[in-house]
Amino acid sequence: MAGRELLLHVEGISETPRHYRFEAGGGFLAEAGARCVELREGVEAPPVFELTAHRAGADLVLEGVARAEVSFTCGRCLTRYRGALREPFRLVLEPAGERVPAEPEAARLLERDGMCLGDELEAGWFRGPRLDLSEFFHEVLALALPVQPVCDEGCRGLCPGCGIDRNREVCACEDRRPSSPFADLAGLKLGGGGTPRGGS
Repeated sequence: MAGRELLLHVEGISETPRHYRFEAGGGFLAEAGARCVELREGVEAPPVFELTAHRAGADLVLEGVARAEVSFTCGRCLTRYRGALREPFRLVLEPAGERVPAEPEAARLLERDGMCLGDELEAGWFRGPRLDLSEFFHEVLALALPVQPVCDEGCRGLCPGCGIDRNREVCACEDRRPSSPFADLAGLKLGGGGTPRGGS
């Protein structure tokens, strides 16, 4: 299943697992970009969400993976690079029945989307004939983003002295960092008899 609507019809979910594929459209990307600068400026291709849905008693179980190609700015050398995002997920939704979530935002989402998440991303409630997975997919995509984007684990970054990219050039700046945490103490002088000043 592909399209711009990220909707899942509850009546189509049975005890037999069924596979779904969603490709996020322009509306989803616009909202994602409003939430995160990386997703506003760097999405190279629409995110794809693949999942398998089935019933476990009265509950709905959704398991799958989110994938996206996004351009980032390296946190060390400031170059732009393209990174592949992959985030697995598992969500168990219980029927809400007549219950109303204590959090006003959760109650609003349950009414609007037919589902809401609990305190953890792995559980929530559902009500009605269809689920709008947009909010859940936004959360999954946010989890996939790196805390500090790095173009390569071996990236040497920019020289703090002259600012050149140390991955491409070698500068004449000396590394002024002390070789050990105690190196700065080497120049301290002791008082007479080897007793530190102020000692008894």
